[in-house]
Amino acid sequence: MSEPIVVGTDGSDESDRALQWAAAEAVLRERPLHIVHTVESWPYKAPLFMPPDTTEQMTRAGRRLLAAARERVQERWPDLETTTALIAEDPPKALRDQSAKAFELVLGSRGRGGFASMLLGSTSLRMAAHSTVPVVIVRGDTTDRGEIVVGVDLLTDAGTLLDYAFDAAALRDARLRVVHAWQTFSTSYDADHTVAIEQTKRDLRAQVVEAYQPLRAKYPGVDVVDEIALEHSVTALSNASRNARLLVVGTHQRHWAAPQLGSTTHGVIHHAHCPIAVIPPTHGDRQEP
Repeated sequence: MSEPIVVGTDGSDESDRALQWAAAEAVLRERPLHIVHTVESWPYKAPLFMPPDTTEQMTRAGRRLLAAARERVQERWPDLETTTALIAEDPPKALRDQSAKAFELVLGSRGRGGFASMLLGSTSLRMAAHSTVPVVIVRGDTTDRGEIVVGVDLLTDAGTLLDYAFDAAALRDARLRVVHAWQTFSTSYDADHTVAIEQTKRDLRAQVVEAYQPLRAKYPGVDVVDEIALEHSVTALSNASRNARLLVVGTHQRHWAAPQLGSTTHGVIHHAHCPIAVIPPTHGDRQEP
């Protein structure tokens, strides 16, 4: 069985958009869809004054929510293999466990509050920092038109990140825009400074092309453009996302004890105008079962 697309749902509008995106992604990639809903691990975390049938009520509500989500998916994609899971666990742990062998995890940018909260912004951010598989946070415009945009940091190995971006562009027959942002703090605008800036841009563009060149043979049909943006990386990527259907960014190499989402990735998650795929550095080492 191929690695599934896992999506978290809590019944909110945001998570329903994530569900629809995940289902379309599963169809596009010819992978099964796995829908997950969590409730807190009752009764151990429940106050003593809670009614004794709270656990049963929440379980029934969760099952109804999952059944409704699966029904919506099957109405639109009747041939898509779809499974569900109701988990009584802390949401980040449940999502991590359920997506451990997935191709990617899809979440809404935020969700409902209260005891059954699933997709609060903090959960999405924690999963983006900790997950060993790509995490797609669905926000902004979910159009099926536009470019795939990938942000490249030339100080780190971008191979895994670029491979995901090229693959996404090839699947969607979309143009791939490779963006590298560079910000100068000089206030000089004389001729020598302008010449230096232009030379720096040429040097950076050559490095960007060198970074993605190995993938041109693997994805010969992908139309690639590169962009050197002289502004803050969050601003550059957020602006590029206005005309994109997916923005692809990476995380820093990190350990479980010290996750490093990175200021750029953290910023674009909050400001992008389209879904964001956050790619861990270890994703490229994983093998298809």
